[in-house]
Amino acid sequence: MTSNGTGSAAAAPVDVQRQGAEALDRLASWRGDNAPNRPSTHKRILVTGGAGFIGSHLVDRLMEEGNEVICVDSLFTGKKSNIERWRSHPNFEFFRHDVIEPFTAEVDQIYHLACPASPVHYKYNAIRTLKTGVLGTLNMLGLAKRVGATFLLASTSEVYGDPLVHPQTEEYWGNVNPIGVRSCYDESKRVAETMAFDYHRQHGVAIRVVRIFNTYGPRMVENDGRVVSNFVSQALRGTPLTVYGDGSQTRSFCYVADLVDGLIRMMNSAHTGPFNLGNPGEFSMLELAQLIKDQVDPTSDIKYLPATPDDPAKRKPDITKANTNLGWAPGVPLKEGLIEMIADFRERIGDGVKAPAPTSSA
Repeated sequence: MTSNGTGSAAAAPVDVQRQGAEALDRLASWRGDNAPNRPSTHKRILVTGGAGFIGSHLVDRLMEEGNEVICVDSLFTGKKSNIERWRSHPNFEFFRHDVIEPFTAEVDQIYHLACPASPVHYKYNAIRTLKTGVLGTLNMLGLAKRVGATFLLASTSEVYGDPLVHPQTEEYWGNVNPIGVRSCYDESKRVAETMAFDYHRQHGVAIRVVRIFNTYGPRMVENDGRVVSNFVSQALRGTPLTVYGDGSQTRSFCYVADLVDGLIRMMNSAHTGPFNLGNPGEFSMLELAQLIKDQVDPTSDIKYLPATPDDPAKRKPDITKANTNLGWAPGVPLKEGLIEMIADFRERIGDGVKAPAPTSSA
């Protein structure tokens, strides 16, 4: 015990975030338990980035389950057509809004997915990406605190950077370049996780944090620069499949319906996370290219280009925590999921699809 200079003993310093295991500020949890006009038969749910690839599939599931859904999207990468089926439904609302600016609504759950997730899009305006990842998350956490909503952060495997541990567990802190061309995305997601846990510790906000690994399926943006959409688009158009580097880099690909199931299980659990969500099946870029060639056009060529900066050599999730605590595991094999994705891309590309090569008769 020390003196405070007046002769009396100074009080011991207080942990301003936690007192034992309890947040000092319990107002968020009280509001969550006592929100007025809360429906008893369903949830009022806000989905940021809800017109995007993953977000729109999540909106589908939530609406099909009978919930009220508010979809917020700036439409930088999202599309109205992804949510068109719900536009006239009485339980659905769409707002064209950038989460960099505050948004208010009385909701029970917030799925925060808003952020460009492909290198082409997040490097297009790196400062905007940083603002979306940091200010957007701050605004949504503030809303969760005000209304007592449970907040799910869609983080990313990019927080692991170019990993030195394989496969990646949630305890791994990562190997990230803080000043590289991909850092605007990687570091903004790392900060977003920090803010989520600090809002949980200091204000008692109920949080759920998931780290999403490579995901594919219908509604991916054809020109978003991600490897699966690149290969499928190129194969359908009859142009060479572009492989960066020697093609030995590995990724793990999770079908979007499996991922959405994991997101909903996480939101409705009592776990804060972070939990990895992804398919632990691992494929090299050359193996993926061959799978897509086999399904679209076996005569497609492969074109090798210089490796991109800071591109991770390996990426594979350890999903033990999600499997043990949520009962979740992906169920759609890559070959099966590619069939659905290729059909979707074929329809959207339309006249740009290369005609099949003629086959010789016996």
